[in-house]
Amino acid sequence: MARRPLPRILSSGSAQIARSREIARTAADSATDVLHPLITVSRGLRKLAATARAKWAATPKERRGPTLFLVAACVLTLALVPYGPLLALVALMAAAAWQGRERPVVKTGPDDAEVARLKGLYEALVPYFSVPEDPSPLFAHGGEWSGAFGDYCFDEDGRLTRLGIAYPPYFTDGEPAARARIEQLLHAKSGRGREYRFDWDEEGNRLVMSVLPALPTTIAAQRFVTAPGETVLGFTDADAVQRTVPVVSTNGTEDAPAVVWRTGPRSAEPHLLAVGQPGSGTTSLLRSIALQALPHGDVLVVDGGGTGEYACLTGRTGVLAVECGLSGALSSLEWAAHETERRLIAANRARQAGLPAPEDTRRPLWVLLDRPSVLGHLAAADGRPDPQELLRVPLQHGRAAQVTVVVAEQFDSTDTLGEAVRTHTRARIVLGPAAPEQITAVLGTQPHTTPTPEVPAGRGYARLGVGPVLRLQVPATPDPYDDATSEAHRRAVLELLPERRAITAAPVLEKVPAVSEPTPAPHADADPGPAPFAPVPAEG
Repeated sequence: MARRPLPRILSSGSAQIARSREIARTAADSATDVLHPLITVSRGLRKLAATARAKWAATPKERRGPTLFLVAACVLTLALVPYGPLLALVALMAAAAWQGRERPVVKTGPDDAEVARLKGLYEALVPYFSVPEDPSPLFAHGGEWSGAFGDYCFDEDGRLTRLGIAYPPYFTDGEPAARARIEQLLHAKSGRGREYRFDWDEEGNRLVMSVLPALPTTIAAQRFVTAPGETVLGFTDADAVQRTVPVVSTNGTEDAPAVVWRTGPRSAEPHLLAVGQPGSGTTSLLRSIALQALPHGDVLVVDGGGTGEYACLTGRTGVLAVECGLSGALSSLEWAAHETERRLIAANRARQAGLPAPEDTRRPLWVLLDRPSVLGHLAAADGRPDPQELLRVPLQHGRAAQVTVVVAEQFDSTDTLGEAVRTHTRARIVLGPAAPEQITAVLGTQPHTTPTPEVPAGRGYARLGVGPVLRLQVPATPDPYDDATSEAHRRAVLELLPERRAITAAPVLEKVPAVSEPTPAPHADADPGPAPFAPVPAEG
């Protein structure tokens, strides 16, 4: 059977209805805009009338007569005063408009989605914060989350940014493994991809979880305001350190909280070890340290990777040598060992004679060694000594001789680090993404924050001696000869480089002959170094 078409009035009826609704909606919006003052005043009059009615109902009966007489007297006075009724009407309309204004809704508690998130987090913590023997557990399945959670905040996406947790006293908060389980659970349930800080209060049985903002990457290499013997390793959170330095960033001039490393005879952390993944920024860190050391001392660079990342330092005033090959590296490190012995003997003779130390023994000497594992592999294949063995004397007695050693290595080669490097490098830095086990193995303790899987170059953690673990962002110090370097960063690094020496040949380090008398052991190095860390293989 063939279908007959619908009449035109029926087929076009839906379109006409839609147009009619749109016209009516537009008219209603226009009328609302025009009549908005009248609507506001009317709403205010209703509120004023309701308030007056409530006050009249709350007035005792014995006081209603005097109150009514007082109101009538006020009305009569206004009626007799010139322009009194008009002023009273204006005041009434103003009060009604003020009472009838639209006020923003003030949020007084979590919404349904936030309550559901808090309940889910509460239920997830029940197996860790409860035991069957507890007669009145704070955490129980189906229990009330408000008694355990407090001081909670959410962001615009409904994710937690701060949460205070009260846990039972019998929880083993002194065990790192128990803490790590709670922190891992909170990190997973609150949202990945952010960095959380966990503050444990063992006395009050309280745990505060907060989301940390990302450290700024807008600070490039520059001349920092520091004293001789102080080096800015990077920048951290404002509440983590007590010292700030003025810096120039892309946002202008500001005071940034800095991680300052002190070297010299009175330093408790005379040498530094930096570990990271490829591309994490350890080479940039060494370049930043070299640029800060050159105005006050001499720098010897040994590039084990041989990638030419330190070519900008070659031939500069204060740079003794930049070695990339095995033979040059062995000769330079052997010279550094003999130079350390020479300085110790010269200073000892001057003290015995009652004279100040010679000037050449007081000028700081920096030995920067990048990727020693590569040189060690080449030396083993060639039957030559490991270059790290030549660092034993500078590491042991370098503090008294004004010799500072900085070693940079990658995670997959930390097992090749010598005992002297592990023992005497009390300042430690971890850069780039790393597992908590790897960070603990290098720094000796776990950080109070959760590392994120993706971080910019130069981001990591620092620990000076037995101090706390600090978040760190190394100032951007790229290779100025790299084509991928921006013009602003290239210009910043080139402005910090000293002038080139006016020589026709490469500088040659003269080897100081070995001394026959015993080397004095300085009292400044009497304290033992940190315990060697157990390297953890990098995750695949």
